[in-house]
Amino acid sequence: MRRKRRKIKEPTKQLSLSKEEVISSYLAENKEFLIHSPSLPGLSIREITIFDGRSALLTYIDHLSDTAYISQNVLSPLFGDHSPQKSVKDVIPVPNLKTVNNWTNIITNLLHGCCILFIEGENDALHINAQSLQKRKPDEPANERTIRGSHIGFVEPLEDNIAMLRQFLTSDQLRIKYTYVGNENKTKVGILYLENLANPEVLEELMDRIEKVNYKTILDSGELEQMIEDNPYSIFPQSLSSERPDSVAADLLQGRYAIIVDRSPSVIVAPINFNSFFQSIDDYSSRWISSSFIRILRFVSFVIAIFLPSIYIAIISFHYEILPLELLLSIGQSRREVPFPPIIEAFLMEFILEMLREAGLRLPKSIGQTVGIVGGIIIGQSAVEAGIVSNIMVIVVAMTAIASFVMPNPEMAFGIRFIRFPMMLVASFFGMVGIVIGFMTIVMHLVSLESVGTPYGVPYGPLKWKDLKDSIIRFPLWTINKVRVSRRN
Repeated sequence: MRRKRRKIKEPTKQLSLSKEEVISSYLAENKEFLIHSPSLPGLSIREITIFDGRSALLTYIDHLSDTAYISQNVLSPLFGDHSPQKSVKDVIPVPNLKTVNNWTNIITNLLHGCCILFIEGENDALHINAQSLQKRKPDEPANERTIRGSHIGFVEPLEDNIAMLRQFLTSDQLRIKYTYVGNENKTKVGILYLENLANPEVLEELMDRIEKVNYKTILDSGELEQMIEDNPYSIFPQSLSSERPDSVAADLLQGRYAIIVDRSPSVIVAPINFNSFFQSIDDYSSRWISSSFIRILRFVSFVIAIFLPSIYIAIISFHYEILPLELLLSIGQSRREVPFPPIIEAFLMEFILEMLREAGLRLPKSIGQTVGIVGGIIIGQSAVEAGIVSNIMVIVVAMTAIASFVMPNPEMAFGIRFIRFPMMLVASFFGMVGIVIGFMTIVMHLVSLESVGTPYGVPYGPLKWKDLKDSIIRFPLWTINKVRVSRRN
């Protein structure tokens, strides 16, 4: 039995205008395009007659635009008693009124919460910013607390974040460039810099990388950061991420660029170098002696967090003769009941530590800290009593964890925690020789990295004597001379 053929519906009437075309001067054609556009769900279209007697269309998307703001600042002035010779721009008391005539730009603006005013006989429509956003207070970021610095942090709206930066930077050299990223969902991005300090070659490189981003949508600055970094396979971050406006302002004063992504409270700072991850805004608020001591402590903690477990494994497995006899006997006694080699013991404890750290972050604040502390103590003590690990290993792992917490940047801290696993592995096979080879490999990798085309190892490699005044030791502020960020040719 033959199956009946399904009737195919006739295609719907094609619109007279396409996205790429300019708008029509006839309101009827513009209204038909808006009604039949599938890209604008929830669109409100209001036909009005303005003060000079002409017909107009006011369009916006419900729940994205502030209807009270539109009623007070757009509709009321348009219905008012004004001279017919006045232009519409002079009547509407809204700053930064812009004209748009391309359907692609109009749809993008509507989806960002703006309202568009079409006027009969006009080839350009008015773009009015009327976004309705749920804003939160600019509280201090939880991950970047300070003692003497500012106690406000970035929020989600891009324009609010730019306003916060302007509070710290009143220079007339501050410049802003806007662009959009995302194929399916356009996200607004702002690039801020000081024209007299920033390198224009770096700006060209940044703009080129951002415009070449081929991705469906960018919802957070971390996604864009991954798209524009120089070496995506490196464990070390090649740009800073900060939620503090005072910290970003300080970076701009060093000739760097701030990349602000709409709807993201984290601002990307580039280009940076390896030394930037050991600096904090408190370093410049405190006296130079105390700041230098804290920086030395951070670099020492960096070495401890990477190499302490591997050094312990190398000594116990290969070079135990370098230990004093009393210490060697104490370690041997604590390891007498442990059935595993040092590498298995270290991997087990480090893996448990990472699980406790992640559990403490994901659990509610009321119980997260308690679970981390109590869980660590109970598991550590139970593991020692059961003979799974030794007392010395628990001490080594605890010192490693504390050293990793000293780092002010969480992304660099994660890189350190990751690197110590391959370092422990090479130490178990080759002893101190493997540690030296691993150290040289890390140094060569750091020197070869770049951040937006600028050397990552500055001021150590290539060596820059002037920048050493603000490296491991922070010299007094009046002796530090900031230089422009140079780009490697």
